[in-house]
Amino acid sequence: MRAVVARVTRASVVVDGETVGAIDEPGLLVLLGVHVEDTAAQAATMARKLHELRLLRDEKSCADTGAPLLVVSQFTLYGDARKGRRPSWTAAARPEVAEPLVAATVADLLARGARVRTGRFGAAMAVESVNDGPFTVVLDI
Repeated sequence: MRAVVARVTRASVVVDGETVGAIDEPGLLVLLGVHVEDTAAQAATMARKLHELRLLRDEKSCADTGAPLLVVSQFTLYGDARKGRRPSWTAAARPEVAEPLVAATVADLLARGARVRTGRFGAAMAVESVNDGPFTVVLDI
């Protein structure tokens, strides 16, 4: 699994003019991609890492502060554009594999007591965020 994690002051996801997920306070925007070989164990590891990683101000985590996370599925994180001009998506998991693993990551975060909002899997989403810092990291699990 791969996540691009941005510390934000606020973030939202809009689908067809409707806000489907939003955080209106400092937290993390998580763009989450699933690789073809990912497993449920990796989803659990990603959830733990996202919840406990000290990316917030004063080296705090969401677990420490209760800060919210907005998790947005994004298969394009596994796009490979090293050859040619058109990215290859072969490393990205198919929707029938990826959707349950994104859902498992979210479920594990919720089980840990995290406050989580999400986008809508497979939808054309407009993601808006106000980065704090900016502070952005890439996590590969």
